[in-house]
Amino acid sequence: MIMKIEELASLIKDGCKLAIPADYSGVAMAVTRELIRQKKKKLHIIGVPTSGLQSELLIGAGCVSVLESSALTLGEYNPASRFSAAIKSGSIKLIDATCPAIHAGLQASQKGLPFMPLRGIIGSDILKNHPDWKVIQNPFSQDDDKIVAIPAIKPDVALFHAPFADREGNVWVGRRRELVHMTQASKTAYVSVEKIVDGNLLDDETLAAGVLPNLYVGAVAEAPSGCWPLSFWHGEGEDKEHLDHYKAVAGTQDGFDEYLQQFIFDGEIP
Repeated sequence: MIMKIEELASLIKDGCKLAIPADYSGVAMAVTRELIRQKKKKLHIIGVPTSGLQSELLIGAGCVSVLESSALTLGEYNPASRFSAAIKSGSIKLIDATCPAIHAGLQASQKGLPFMPLRGIIGSDILKNHPDWKVIQNPFSQDDDKIVAIPAIKPDVALFHAPFADREGNVWVGRRRELVHMTQASKTAYVSVEKIVDGNLLDDETLAAGVLPNLYVGAVAEAPSGCWPLSFWHGEGEDKEHLDHYKAVAGTQDGFDEYLQQFIFDGEIP
């Protein structure tokens, strides 16, 4: 259950359907760098409901075959050059969605249902590119009342970073219920944490409501500053200087390759 980052990353196999959170929810960047070092291939990334630098790096490094998300954005550090290049070259498949549709698909899996109904996308062009999304009649209405059936999204692994876990593998996620949601929709969760603590988190009345029980967790690895260079909701802010540097060099494949060598393969991290 408790293991090193290298061991945890090795559990994520080529072709894995991998659910990852948006930048504001705790991105396992230390694990991401290790996935690149281990040269993972054909990952099917599910951004819940969006993704950013994590997917950008994995795509640029050739680890991804499918990106399923409502957006990939680097925010003020846009453009996401390696993502854009991959889309233009056709080296990855993009499954475009909306934030509610991503959450609806995961909710269906979480509840053991084949699909979840949704309304808001009726009338949008996104339906034309989703033959798997079915417009059906509301069975409880006598009027013409259409809804969209979103198929269950069933990730193999949920991967994220959290503040701490105990030695039993219980993970504290606080109010980040989206992490619980994506984990319960997945077969298992692999989690990096700032620290491992003694005792059982579920025994503490002040913490228990924010604990993801070890029933859902397959592996935990300690990784201080594990979100770097991104910000962490329960810790450090973003490394603006580093993100500015990435934006400056990642516009070309050569610049990106130099970035990978310096900050991932050579491990030059502050």
